[in-house]
Amino acid sequence: MSKNTEIKVSVIVPVYNTEKYLIRCLESLVNQTLNEMEVLVVNDGSTDSSPLILEKYIARFPDRIRVIHKENGGQATARNMGIREARGKYIGFTDSDDYVDNHMFEEMLKAAESEDCDMVECNYHYIQDLEKKTQEIATRGNIRQYKNQKDMFIDPMTVPWSRLVKREILQKEGLQFPEGLIYEDTAFCIKMLPYIKKEKYVDKQLYYYILREGSTMTANKSRKVADIFAVLEDILDFYRREGFYEEYAKELEYFCVKILLCSSLSRVGRIPDSKLRNQLLDKTFEFIHENFPDYKQNAYFNGKIGTYIK
Repeated sequence: MSKNTEIKVSVIVPVYNTEKYLIRCLESLVNQTLNEMEVLVVNDGSTDSSPLILEKYIARFPDRIRVIHKENGGQATARNMGIREARGKYIGFTDSDDYVDNHMFEEMLKAAESEDCDMVECNYHYIQDLEKKTQEIATRGNIRQYKNQKDMFIDPMTVPWSRLVKREILQKEGLQFPEGLIYEDTAFCIKMLPYIKKEKYVDKQLYYYILREGSTMTANKSRKVADIFAVLEDILDFYRREGFYEEYAKELEYFCVKILLCSSLSRVGRIPDSKLRNQLLDKTFEFIHENFPDYKQNAYFNGKIGTYIK
């Protein structure tokens, strides 16, 4: 890409000590068939050889890769910095231990520009990295062509890396990842929905998500499970503050309650510390009672989903 070429896609890649996987990720990005894109790498204070790898790629692809170095602050801070610095018409994300199909961003951009979409989403490969082999497993989330904005709240895949989103939406509206919390993807993806007036689904598996984390619940992971309450409060506060709550009240109720009673409760159940486990169980039902006391009357829960979404 020459210096005068318009940048149509900025791909933000947060990096923290991923030397083992970084080359594969970068190779999949520098070899994209889309020419009008930049790879915006934010090195979040890596202490391994990741910075050295990045310097080599800057030398090889000076018109393709930009690297920003910052002190360690977590993935959310790196992604937020990338959003502020991005120059493309659309913004995408790639995790540095994952990789993408070489045609991903050309196909996503083509779909986005075909109807001037605010967001485009694709499907993905879910790869489990075992000790001696890898295997593909069933994907999560109901990724599909949505009927409308309200449909986007119903069992979505709340990750940034399967999407392209217009930069002006993220920058103008100040949409960021909440920092210092896990589940920050959830808040980011749900808070952008009121601004997505037109979206499109590319029915291809273009992203390779690598699952490495084991099922063992460590003490640190156990404590961080409680972050879900702060994340959901952040979402609800945003919708109230921005004046969207009344319009999307039923969708938010369904989304939040289902997270708490499904994926979150599953994590709570795996906490080995019985005292902490019981505290979080109590907190789960207290949160639902305080925020959604009548959720059982929600049309999405009582079998009227098909007729409710119009």
